Amino acid sequence: MSGRLHRARLPLLVAAALAAAMITPAQAAGPLLSQNRPVTASSSENAAFSAAAAVDGDLGTRWSSQFSDPQWIQIDLGSSARVDQVTLAWEAASAKAYSLRISQDGTTWQELRSTTSGPGGTETLAVSGTGRYVRLDLTQRATQYGYSLWEFQVFGTRDSGSAETLLSYGKSGSASTYQDDPNCGQCTPAKAFDRDPATRWATSPVNGWVDPGWISVDLGATARISKVVLQWDPAFATAYRIEVSDDNANWRQLYSTTTGRGFKETLTVSGTGRYVRMYGTARSNGYGYSLWEFQVYGTGGNPTPAPPLPPNPSFPGRLVWSDEFNAPAGTGPDASKWQPETGPGVNNELQYYTNNNNARHDGNGNLVLQARREVTPGSACPVDPVSGSTTCQYTSARLNTYGKFTFTYGRVEARIKVSSTQGLWPAFWMLGADFFDQRRPWPYTGEIDIMEHVGKEPNRVYSTLHAPAYSGAGGYGSPLDLGQPAASAFRTFAVEWDSSHMTFSVDGNRFFTVDRNVLETTRGPWVYDHPFFIIINNAVGGDWPGPPGAGTQLPQDMVLDYVRVYQ
Repeated sequence: MSGRLHRARLPLLVAAALAAAMITPAQAAGPLLSQNRPVTASSSENAAFSAAAAVDGDLGTRWSSQFSDPQWIQIDLGSSARVDQVTLAWEAASAKAYSLRISQDGTTWQELRSTTSGPGGTETLAVSGTGRYVRLDLTQRATQYGYSLWEFQVFGTRDSGSAETLLSYGKSGSASTYQDDPNCGQCTPAKAFDRDPATRWATSPVNGWVDPGWISVDLGATARISKVVLQWDPAFATAYRIEVSDDNANWRQLYSTTTGRGFKETLTVSGTGRYVRMYGTARSNGYGYSLWEFQVYGTGGNPTPAPPLPPNPSFPGRLVWSDEFNAPAGTGPDASKWQPETGPGVNNELQYYTNNNNARHDGNGNLVLQARREVTPGSACPVDPVSGSTTCQYTSARLNTYGKFTFTYGRVEARIKVSSTQGLWPAFWMLGADFFDQRRPWPYTGEIDIMEHVGKEPNRVYSTLHAPAYSGAGGYGSPLDLGQPAASAFRTFAVEWDSSHMTFSVDGNRFFTVDRNVLETTRGPWVYDHPFFIIINNAVGGDWPGPPGAGTQLPQDMVLDYVRVYQ
């Protein structure tokens, strides 16, 4: 709403009218639950119009989104509640079409109300649903601006404690030992309670690779415990007990096994106490014990609300970002969407990535990433078997959207004609934004390979996931044999990605689906519930494709017709 309604306060009479309409719930409604609760949104116009302004009870502050569809705003009530009324106090930039939904976990949603003829003003909506998260999905604006709410209020009655809740998030813990060295830095007990599947607790290699080994969590108050989830590293327990205590000294057994299988174990238990402990008595191998996550569920305790997961998209969804590559011939990539990565590659690749010298539009609606035999003086690469030189003998292009566009979940697709000859490795893939945001190392960031092709397998393409427990040659993926050379035509490579699965396809052929639960119970943690950015590159050489040889034909073009993201 830039330059239009940048007023700090409502006029007195308008504020009074809004107050009368909002602060007093309808007669049948419960108390106000949403004020000053954690709130997230798809975007904010700027820092002055943050999402928190919609739940602060201040009738002179407001949330305002970016000027595009769709948008959303979501409130975390902190615990499950029976919601019976929602009040939307719109600024002039209201929603014509929206849906109001509720969820217990921020993933699975129940619709409370939807409309395609929103009247704006102050809407007082009688609803009925139970959950912790309340979300407003906004799909059509009433003006050319964004969406803006003075207040988003949720009324109802909190559950009496019967809803199962994650009790262990962010809580303090202790352990028999912990590891802190270059192989596992600060692998403290807290890492098992942070709901970050790429961090872990591990016992110390100095004095902790012995039996028994244990880790415990303080729930902050007495709780009734109904479920424990263990996501093991390969250093798991084959024999262990789950125990509970009131005083962190005297322990009662809730569960025991001598046939622990590692990976993800979901245990139904029943007991009451403040402290919960995993007590391992037999290790699976010569290392110690290590858990990516130790989650305790139940009622009571003193739970800290965990951040909600990003909202799941609906497929096929709405187009939210794209590059159609319609620039004039000879021009470089759109700098508002892509940044070049320059220098030698990784994985023993032999090319030097240039600053867009090898990335150009062809004038026919395509972007061309060209790999060619071209020496880069002063550079250093692995030995090129053709020339015997350690100076980079090839150049190519690698582009990414980091700092321009990152996102969580959606349908991502590109129409590509791949390059293909011995030693070539074109790819269309995504990497976790925490690689740059937090300098988190690969593969802890997660990697989603939508398409990889190696020239030595002319008819095949691959889709693969990489994470700490499955990466490199041990990644979790699948090939697809096209029955003809991959480079013979343009093909549409896509993934549909949400919090529970990914489905990979080529030209609509859905050939590989990753189910989150299957992955967690057979390979390791799912590390894909956070922002990722897109990468396109045309590599030369590397561990997988091998180097170019006498039969390698260069230059080779990777040609992209478009890249699109739907949510």
